[in-house]
Amino acid sequence: MSASKRVVVFDYGFGNVRSAERALARAGADVEITRDYDRAMNADGLLVPGVGAFAACMKGLHEARGDWIIDRRLSGGRPVMGICVGMQILFARGIEHGVQTEGLDEWPGSVEPLQADIVPHMGWNTVDAAAGSQLFAGLDADARFYFVHSYAVHDWSLETHNTAMTAPKVTWSTHGKPFVAAVENGALWATQFHPEKSGDAGAQLLTNWIGTL
Repeated sequence: MSASKRVVVFDYGFGNVRSAERALARAGADVEITRDYDRAMNADGLLVPGVGAFAACMKGLHEARGDWIIDRRLSGGRPVMGICVGMQILFARGIEHGVQTEGLDEWPGSVEPLQADIVPHMGWNTVDAAAGSQLFAGLDADARFYFVHSYAVHDWSLETHNTAMTAPKVTWSTHGKPFVAAVENGALWATQFHPEKSGDAGAQLLTNWIGTL
């Protein structure tokens, strides 16, 4: 039997790290909550949670050197997964109350207010999974995931012109207007919803991620 994959939940002060820890352990990972540089760098997988305001999360991430850790891991092809605001900060910028904050710019695009009659988007929703998705493998098309957010990315603009590179797989959901619900892009995966709060479907999704580590 193969050894469990070691996953670090990055603790920078913005995310329900205990829920993530429990969900990852349920999915079979050996989990540690830490902001230690070496342990975060050397783990098989790094999970970056996030709740609250984009600007506050970015400030906390910088203070914990999380931006450096994420960049260094991805430069070496080491897996990183972002959840909720932990996904949003991977984009170029976030715009809240008219104020723009620079993100990590791993992907182009802006995180903007949801364009819907009811905000926040809170509760269960289906997704339109990308063709060939590994993240949603084994899940039915009507599987539902738990969302809690007031901001999202409505326009995906990253193009892959190099035919030797695999194009990112982008999964969408709709609340008012379609928005990016998940991305699989090489070593970097992310979800706008909370897999750790999404019951059996979320557990399967995390198991799928761990299986790629």
